[in-house]
Amino acid sequence: MKQNLRVIIDRHGPPDIMKLVEETLPEPGPGQVRLRIRAAGVGYSDVMAQRGGYPLAPRLPFTPGYDLAGVVDKVGVGVEGMAEGQTVAALHPDFGCYARYLCVPASILVPYPAHLEAAEVASLVLNYLTAHCILHKKAKVRRGDSALVHSAAGGVGTALIQLGVLAGLTLYGTASRAKTDLVRQLGAIPIDYQTEDFVAVLRDAVPGGVDAAFDPMGGANLRRSYRAVKPGGRVVCYGFAGNHFGGLLPMASGVLQMTALNLLPDGKRVSLCATPTECRKDACWYRDTLALLIDLLAKDVIKPVVGASFPLAEVSRAHALLESGKAVGKVVLVCAE
Repeated sequence: MKQNLRVIIDRHGPPDIMKLVEETLPEPGPGQVRLRIRAAGVGYSDVMAQRGGYPLAPRLPFTPGYDLAGVVDKVGVGVEGMAEGQTVAALHPDFGCYARYLCVPASILVPYPAHLEAAEVASLVLNYLTAHCILHKKAKVRRGDSALVHSAAGGVGTALIQLGVLAGLTLYGTASRAKTDLVRQLGAIPIDYQTEDFVAVLRDAVPGGVDAAFDPMGGANLRRSYRAVKPGGRVVCYGFAGNHFGGLLPMASGVLQMTALNLLPDGKRVSLCATPTECRKDACWYRDTLALLIDLLAKDVIKPVVGASFPLAEVSRAHALLESGKAVGKVVLVCAE
């Protein structure tokens, strides 16, 4: 008899507080589909949730994970257009993807060709949706624009560079020295944040300032990103993690900081991209954009950087890698038996 295996966080702390529990398979309700998850993405939001610094996480106990690629295992009553064995991807805005099996609303599922690698498809879901939202919904970039990408060798950063190159942007990306080669290979001009001041580098390279900057940290880094942007330019914030594990206070102060910056009379505008919220608000954008990204992957136009993959049972190692700051690209959990 098949059993489910999923990760549980019942208290906050370091990576080893996460537990694996075995249980009976969940049954899909009306309008739901049970998925056998092949790969689940690991994001910094999951790490912050584990540490207790992600205000959008469910109440304890919960199972982390926003993004997945899997196979339809069972179809609930009232579901049309889905068949057992179909390969699908999804962003699940309520978390829960660190599992072998998961029941989700059929409405959030987007099919993908079975020959694609599940780890690469899972890497598209949160990271590339976030990058696409930042570039096209928030910053509204135009061909020929210049942009600053922070954490350029990370999951969202590598997605921003690839999609930014497709959009015809000139890109500058901050990364540690060990990761600058990757940033350059992807098509951006690397800035070693450990030895270089990105504001000074950009002042020399683009004297008037870049058209846009994309910041996942908030705080002092957001203020400096703002300085690097030209009058009338755009700054998109997609996190307030800082150098720690987030928290309600950094998020609240980040929102206040954005409000204050938007009051300055220089025409610059700061906006926030929270991808799960965007997917809830605009289901058509979510489905259409994820389908577009899957098509680009199938045509080899984009290639997610999967930096590391771990079996579901080694989830603590996956989180420890992200906490170390040494991860490159996307970290993925292999959930299938």
